[in-house]
Amino acid sequence: MKVVIDTNVLVSALSTKSLHHWLIEEILAEKFDVHITDGIILEYEEVLMQKYSAVVANNFIAALKELPNVYYAQVYFHWNLLTDEDDNKFVDCAVAANANCLLTHDKDFNSLRLLSFPKVNIVTIDEFKEIAGR
Repeated sequence: MKVVIDTNVLVSALSTKSLHHWLIEEILAEKFDVHITDGIILEYEEVLMQKYSAVVANNFIAALKELPNVYYAQVYFHWNLLTDEDDNKFVDCAVAANANCLLTHDKDFNSLRLLSFPKVNIVTIDEFKEIAGR
């Protein structure tokens, strides 16, 4: 399964005390493929530095880049489907990677559920938990 993970989901799952930490464990256990771009990595890093620390951000990003189930998507077209330009990078990555789903808690992505093309399957972490059989 190919997945793109919005920053809000990643940050909510990173803490070992989080109910959603299983997502990080599944990534590390290579249970599914994660697709990223340079822009996504930069956003992860920026937000993790703010939320946790530079050490946590740098270590997590370094680990993410080394995992064999993490792939860089080549984005050749920018769809600009969302009003928040920062969020469009996740949509573009999902389309370019032909991802099965884009995990997010951001309700702004819900407008994509109405599109027939390009089809981007928006799911919450709880919906993904069911899909992943957890």
